[in-house]
Amino acid sequence: MNILYCGDDQVKDGLLISILSLLKNVTVPLHIYVLTATITTIEKQYQPMSAATIQVIADLLQRQDPRNQITRIDVTELLKQDMPTQNLATSFTPGCMLRLFADEVAELPAKILYLDTDVICRQDFTRFYNQDMAELELSGVLDHYGKWFFHQQLDKLDYLNSGVLLLNLEKIRQTALFVKCRQLCQTKKMFMPDQTALNKFVQFRQIAPRQFNEQRRLQRNTVFQHFTTSFRLFPWIHTLTVKPWQVERMHRELKLHEYDDILNEYRQLIPRL
Repeated sequence: MNILYCGDDQVKDGLLISILSLLKNVTVPLHIYVLTATITTIEKQYQPMSAATIQVIADLLQRQDPRNQITRIDVTELLKQDMPTQNLATSFTPGCMLRLFADEVAELPAKILYLDTDVICRQDFTRFYNQDMAELELSGVLDHYGKWFFHQQLDKLDYLNSGVLLLNLEKIRQTALFVKCRQLCQTKKMFMPDQTALNKFVQFRQIAPRQFNEQRRLQRNTVFQHFTTSFRLFPWIHTLTVKPWQVERMHRELKLHEYDDILNEYRQLIPRL
């Protein structure tokens, strides 16, 4: 199975945890691709994922199955050609928009599963990965909050969360989906730029069940849990954001111990990162 992650060096903790969770739940060989880049903004410079971090993960993958692979691809030059100028200073790091360059990377296979680095795999996802994508650009799950506020069609819920997406890059190249998204990110400032653009331009999609991108609370059938920002009502109305690498907060604020075996292994590997 082909897996895609994107980001700069700051997401290495999430990347490691997410990959550890994949290794726990699937037995087929994995080819993991990481798109990274040097990104310079007015306020900050983001450094690419280091080769040393990739080597730590490569060793981990190989120990489980010699057929596992990880490939780091620096897309700095591609980014310079289509810099998302209007969205470099949003609350989301520019690295999240690197997924919109996947169609320009020849090394990537036609079918690939994109995961945000704050996604943890809880069960085997083979059924989701093996769905027929011949006529689709992508398959994903409705956004937990956004589905109520954003629509392409007023009579149905159709606004997808972009954290877990099964991509058909061949179809995406045919429809120029990512080309249109990159152009919009260059010219229009948006709150969630890549997700907004994807939902605006996607034509051929499959809406998958919630269990494949659980954004709220762990459920019995959860396959992928995505640690997004959520709203809490008690003891006051507030937002809550806890990421997988914030282990103590996972325990204290989310009361979540489901992934302790993975997080313990992650903690042991931190010094090597």
